[in-house]
This record gives sequence, C-alpha cells and structure tokens, in this order.
Amino acid sequence: MDQGEPAVPARVPVIEARALTKVIGDGVATTLVRDIDLTIYRGEFVAITGPSGSGKSSLLYLLGLLDVPTEGVVLVDGRNASLLDEEERARIRLATLGFVFQFHFLLPEFTALDNVALPMRALGKLDEPQRRKRALEILGLLGLSDHAHKLPGQLSGGQRQRVAIARSLANDPLVILADEPTGNLDTASSEQVFSIFRKLVDDMNRTIVIVTHDMTLAARADRHVRLVDGRIVG
Repeated sequence: MDQGEPAVPARVPVIEARALTKVIGDGVATTLVRDIDLTIYRGEFVAITGPSGSGKSSLLYLLGLLDVPTEGVVLVDGRNASLLDEEERARIRLATLGFVFQFHFLLPEFTALDNVALPMRALGKLDEPQRRKRALEILGLLGLSDHAHKLPGQLSGGQRQRVAIARSLANDPLVILADEPTGNLDTASSEQVFSIFRKLVDDMNRTIVIVTHDMTLAARADRHVRLVDGRIVG
C-alpha cells in the first residue's frame, strides 16, 4: 500500500453467531435454525429474509438473546452469552440491544414520552429529568415532538411504530433488531420506517438487523441474508 493511501478502517463485530442451532419439541423435534455462522458489524444494515417458517424470527431472537440456542454460541460485543446467567443476559439486552417488533407493544396508558423513557428507567443510569429530556430528544429526531404527550391510541399506526423505534434507541444500543417492523403498516408508513432505519445507519453509524418479507426494502439494506429451512443460503 502506498504511504499516502489512507488505511481502511477495520470492521468491528458487534454480534457473532457461531454454529448456531435451535431445536424444539419432545419426541419429533423441529429444527428452527441449523448450524449458522453470521457476523454483524458496527454501522451495518442487514436484512434477513426467507419464506415463512424458514427460521428468520428464530434467528433474530437468538441474536438478541431473547432465546437460548440448543448448540453454538452468540457473542454480543465480544461477550459469550452462553457463559452468562439470565440476569446478566437481561442486562445486556437492556443496555446493548434495542428491539422493534411487528406490533408496537406500547403501553396504552402511558404517553409516547413515557413509553420511550421506560427502558431508561429500567436501566437506572439517568434521573427522571434526564430521562424525559433524552426521550424528548429522540422523539424529536423521529419527527414526533408534537406527539410526545399523546397516548398511543391518539396516534396513527405509523406514528406508533416510530415511537417504538424511539423506545428502541432509549439506552443508546449497539444494535437495533427489528422483526417485521413494517408488517402492519401501509406502503407510505413502511417507507417512512425504513427511511428512519436507513438514516440511523448512514448518519449515526447505528447497526440495524431487520427481518422482513418485503424484498424491495431488503434490497436497500447493506447486506441481505436469506434463510431457507433454517440455513443461510445466500
């Protein structure tokens, strides 16, 4: 390499799956995920696709420490989750990972602001004024400043999902994992949600892993991982 040529920065792994397998059932066993090796890097937008029953959501839940593999290991920020007890795993999920699901799971009796502040309260690193200030900042980032004090029932489907994305950002996670986050949305709202994810990656160096059936959206990710019968095929 020429002395004047800048060095290419090394890619930093944030989640690593090694020989990951998940089998369920007594008697007749069902293999949900089979012998998967996958590394997710910082600042990467990864889309996971595949037919129904291919293991997409099962893989996402394993990567997010919401489930435990039958075989293999998951490393989050270099830590082997198989060596941790459930309390430690829960702490990593809360502090390091953000989740967005097909249904928003907002608490209906809490305002948008209070829903976003909940993960911060659970982590316990900020006091109440700091939590509310940060929640307002995140809602503003997603164009929801005017809706901060509304209940979920007063918001549209797209707005509720944007609040759910804001909540996933509350504790400044290394990775956001999203399971069919546009599955219940119309085309315009789906595009808005995807554009938010794209902006988080491009402008803020966030890491996004999204399970989706929408091949048009998946094609716009940085990397496309396709599953068939629990295996990565492309």
